[in-house]
This record gives sequence, structure tokens and C-alpha cells, in this order.
Amino acid sequence: MEDKIKQGQGLAFDICIVGSGAGAGPVAHTLAEAGYSVGVLEKGGWFKENDFFKDEQLTRHDAFRSQLNAERHVLEEPDDGEWSRQTTTQFWGGNIVGGASNFMSGYFHRLKPIDFRLKSEFGGIKGANTVDWPISYDELEPYYAKVEQLVGVSGKVVKHPHLEPRSTPDYPFPPTAEHPIANRFDKACQSLGYHPLPMARGILSLPFNGRSSCEYSGYCGSYGCHSGAKASSRAALLDQVVAKGHCQVIPQAKVYRLNSDNRGQVTSADYFDKAGASVRVQAKVFVVACYAIESARLLLSSPGPKHPQGLGNNHDQVGKNLHCCAGGTGHGVFEYDKFSELEAAQFHMRGPFFNRALQDWYVIDDKQAFSRPVKGGTLDFVFDPPSPTADANSLKWQDGNLLWGSALKRRLKSHFSGEKDFKFEVFCDWLTNDECYVSLDPTEKDRWGSPVAKVRAGFHPHDLKVAQYLVDKGVAVMKAMGAQHAWGNAFSSPTSNLVAGGCRFGTDAKTSVLDADCRVHGADNLFVTDGSFMPNGGSVTPTFTIYANAFRVADKIKAQLG
Repeated sequence: MEDKIKQGQGLAFDICIVGSGAGAGPVAHTLAEAGYSVGVLEKGGWFKENDFFKDEQLTRHDAFRSQLNAERHVLEEPDDGEWSRQTTTQFWGGNIVGGASNFMSGYFHRLKPIDFRLKSEFGGIKGANTVDWPISYDELEPYYAKVEQLVGVSGKVVKHPHLEPRSTPDYPFPPTAEHPIANRFDKACQSLGYHPLPMARGILSLPFNGRSSCEYSGYCGSYGCHSGAKASSRAALLDQVVAKGHCQVIPQAKVYRLNSDNRGQVTSADYFDKAGASVRVQAKVFVVACYAIESARLLLSSPGPKHPQGLGNNHDQVGKNLHCCAGGTGHGVFEYDKFSELEAAQFHMRGPFFNRALQDWYVIDDKQAFSRPVKGGTLDFVFDPPSPTADANSLKWQDGNLLWGSALKRRLKSHFSGEKDFKFEVFCDWLTNDECYVSLDPTEKDRWGSPVAKVRAGFHPHDLKVAQYLVDKGVAVMKAMGAQHAWGNAFSSPTSNLVAGGCRFGTDAKTSVLDADCRVHGADNLFVTDGSFMPNGGSVTPTFTIYANAFRVADKIKAQLG
């Protein structure tokens, strides 16, 4: 292999970053703005706003994702005391410049101080590997504020029982346009004694820094943003520093190995270019930010003299303590003929967001359900993007029987013109455990000949109990709003996105992969800045925290470079 590696091509940088998503953009932006040369190696292609057209038949188009015949993951899940095994592409959130941040919904909740002290606050749970973070909320708070301003977060701060401390009084951008039934939601929650929250979004409500504001097309989560309003790493950060000349993004660069020397320091990265040729990149500092599963895979695939089992894996910690986002979903169906003409018209409106959330049970203190206070979670109330083809296909079944003819026509008409399906999503901690981890599969290889990642996704039963408690609260809200039908369920299967952990940070190299600055133990010039570092995901979506921590680590790298 070595004699096939292209040499002498001038591919040398101060900082080489593998990946281009939420964990990469802040590092590239900070270091490039400081005058350092930054190279970003992205496995996928480089797409811009005009490439993100709306198609109701597909959410994430094939052009933006890896394909099963090219690369995949092996997923193992519990199944009646055994482990089922399948190959899947479900974990590919977006293999393009900017990564999955191009397709996120942009629910931007901060973690709260208790998320950093999960073990201290709630004690241990048998079978869970819960730990406290090596940093505090106060250390990360200034970087949350930085993300709000620089990346662009729209919203409104209101007081509620679990409001986290803030250094700024409000978000820098006003809330995005609000759906008219938000007021109905607020009144229903207040009647139940709950505290409805306007939900902050990583979506611009006003033009900013060359980016347009939201177009309110109704297609957001799972879709690329046509206006550039969504706070993707590419639109918000990379485009700016690339234009200034200090940052070079190299698309279609599949990094397959990091090379290290006898001191344990990383000396170069090897990647396959579009033509399949191997190219070597040298740098002073290397940053891995290619998504939790793939970051663990890359470290495990990069043994060296001081790291014989893979970079940072001398204590068998790389890939361990992976976690998804535990939770559930629920729905409320509102039949228009049960409401006034004005109310029905409000339900029928498309475009504006329904930016509402509940965090009344971020800590659950209910002795009828739990013997002691436990960590709870967040409920986000949303509208799904219009997807008539998928909806129609699902409506042909009723009680396990296939509908056809007049019965199917009546059901289709009712769904599309006679009712509104309103959705809520539950987010709570997926407790880390010994049966949830990433390893290299011994038999499956990708099209470049590298072992694919095997993901074992064991869950803790405590997660389901917490999730079901929150699902029941969401159903109660739907009924209080006047839904004719309301239901929900908790789930134990891993989410296709919102995966974190695998390279936990901590103070002890025997139980963590990274130090408190997200530097790999035993490799002082190697950092990991995607969601891999997180000991737990909190009870919110992690992207906001990944952004904030990457800005924090970028300052550490800048200080190290001097």
C-alpha cells in the first residue's frame, strides 16, 4: 500500500480535520480565522443550497447518503435473549459537506447543569455505566452563547422550572414564524399546570451573514435547506472561511487510517480520493469528527507503535459507552368537522413551525411511578413535513387488513382534507451500558476494503420506563387540546441519528478515551470533537452541545499551537 500513496502534493496543513459536520465546523472556523491553515477531509460530496430541492416522495435523497453496496454498518439488537444481526445504512445521516447538520430539524435545547452531574445527582443504576462529566455547565455556557450568535439560533427565553443559567438574556434572533394553533397548545398545557416553552431553532428568522432567512416551505427536518437559513456546519461556518482562503475542504476524501509515530503522536492521515488513489495528508494537529460510530471505527482502524489496538484504545475503551437517544413518539389527530370553521382553517395551515416543548419532567419526582427522583426528559411538539406518497401508502392498511375501493378512498379523503395529524417526540437519556458499543466487524468490508463498524445496540430497561412516563404526558396534552384520537409509544430500537459516545471524555485513561479537552489519551496532537465525547446525551437532541463543545475545544487547540 505504501508505494501507492501519492506523495509531494503539498497536502500539509496546520490542522487536518476528518469530517465536516457540527463537530468539525467550529474547529475549522476558529482556527482558520486565527490564521492557521486548515484542511477538512469529507467523505461525501459538496452540495449547496440549489441542490436541496423539495421532493415529497423522498426525505434524504440517495445522492446525500452512502449506499448499502458501498458501505454499511452491521447492527446487532437484542431479540428474545439472542442478538439479531443485519446490515444497514440507517446510521448515515448525511455524507456530504456539513454532514447530518444539513438535514437536522434544528431543535436547539441546551443541556442543563444536572446533565453534567448525572451520577452525583441521581446515583448509580445497576447495569448502567453512568458517570459525571469532567467539565461543568459553566465551562460550556459561553460557547452555547457563541453558537447562538455565530451559527444562528432563533427563539425566545421564558422562565420555567428547569431553565438553565444564561449569560445572555435572550436569543440573538427572534422566534421563527409561529403556527396559529400554538396558542391552543399553550392554553391546554396551562390548564394542566404545565409550562409550555417556545422552542429555539437552529434556523434563521432574519437574514444574517450572507444567509437568507427561513422560507417556511413546510419541508425542514430530514431535508436540506434551500435558503441557507438552517444552521448547518457548511452554511453557517465552512462557507465563510473557505471563501477567505485559510480553509480547504476536500470532498470525496474517504479517510481510512491515521498514522502515528513511536511517541504516539499522529503524523499523517491517509485517504482514498474520488479515483480510488490513496493520498497522504500531514499536519501538526489532527481532529476526528466523522460521527460517533465512524470516529470510533477510524481510531480502531489506526493501530501504531504506542497504540497497538487502535488509537486511544490501550485500555479497550474506544467504541464503548455508545448511546443513542432514548424516547418515543406520539400523535394526536384533530378532525376538522369537530371544530369551528376558523379553528379548522388554523389546523389546516402549512408553513410556520410549531415551536413548542415541555420540560416539566426534566427531573421526575413522582413517588407513584419511581421510588426516588430520576432524570426525565423533553417533549418536542412538531409537524412532520408533508409526505403524501408515504402517507397514502401507509393508509391502505387497517387492523392488519388491506383496504381498497370506496373504503380506501374515504380514508384517504379524510386524512388529506378532513384531519390534522399532530406529532410529539420524547427525548430522554439512553443509559450507557456494556452491551452498547462499536467494534470492527470481522467479515463485512466497505468498497475500499476496510472493515465496517459493528454496532451492538443494547438498551437499559430503565430508559423505557422513563420514556413511557413522558409519552403518557404527551398523550394527555393532545387530549387536552381536543384531539379525537391520541396515542404514543416508547421505543428501545436505536435512533438512526442522534448517536453519541464511543470516545467518552474523562480524567482517567483507564475508563475514557479523551481527556477533559477532548484530546486522545496518549496522542497529544489528536482530538475528537463530534458527539463521541459525550458521557450521556442529556434529554435533548445533542447537536447544539456538539457545536458548543467543538468551539470550546477549538480554543484549546489554538492555545496548544501557541
